[in-house]
Amino acid sequence: MIRSMTGYGRAQATVDSMNITVELKSVNHRYFEFSSRVPRNYGFLDEKLKSYINSLVSRGKTECYVSVENLEEGDAEILVNQSLADSYLKAFRELADKNNLLLRDDLALSSLMRCSDVFTVHKSEADEDKIWNAVKTVAEIAVNNFIAMREVEGEKLKNDVLSRSETILEKVKVIEERSPQTVKEYNDKLLARINEYLSNVQIDEQRLMAECAIFADKVAVAEETVRLRSHIDQLRQFLSSDEAIGRKTDFLVQEMNREANTIGSKAQDVTIARCVIDIKAEIEKIREQIQNIE
Repeated sequence: MIRSMTGYGRAQATVDSMNITVELKSVNHRYFEFSSRVPRNYGFLDEKLKSYINSLVSRGKTECYVSVENLEEGDAEILVNQSLADSYLKAFRELADKNNLLLRDDLALSSLMRCSDVFTVHKSEADEDKIWNAVKTVAEIAVNNFIAMREVEGEKLKNDVLSRSETILEKVKVIEERSPQTVKEYNDKLLARINEYLSNVQIDEQRLMAECAIFADKVAVAEETVRLRSHIDQLRQFLSSDEAIGRKTDFLVQEMNREANTIGSKAQDVTIARCVIDIKAEIEKIREQIQNIE
């Protein structure tokens, strides 16, 4: 199914006593570009998330936000620097004695608690595999929501491109019907001019046919219209594919535009010229839509 490169997905769940939130959003980009914001102590998640998401998403500038809140108690231990605490207490007592102050035990303890260098918070080492498996469980839901949104947008893009390709084919049909008439009209105009300027001179029919043949060859667009139809058929095949087609279709649209330019350069007829302008306008709109496809 066709996917847009614009998408958003979010999931939140509690897994293995961890409250986890994963949020994804993406915008257009020529390649896959990934950035993440994860908790400071969980930097190892960045590369794992990038690899996992890249296995499912091939293009787009993707941002991922992860929040992990551990609900279990006892995963941290407070260590006391006893020798330093004794030194602080000794200093408190000396200061109290010197200034004839009464140092109560609760006051000494309260003062000691303000000394941050006495206490050290020691957290147990994180189980990376456990954390990753929990985060991946939530990430899978977020990515599914993310991809679902991209597919909804992609379906809209697909329908718009198909509609515009139909318009192009209608204009191509007009060109194919009109092109042979331009040769006949040229023949009639050429004959009229010859009769006007050389009314008493016998016309060389072979020479006239040769001139018309040269003109017909110069303005012939059959090859271009055939290739343009072929490109549109290929575009439709791409749009029915389950693969990422953004880069392929971008190249194909360039080829379509090249054929339209060639037809325009050969056009010696107002009707054909107008059709070419309409075709190029539709191709440009298709190009804009293709830029959004993964």
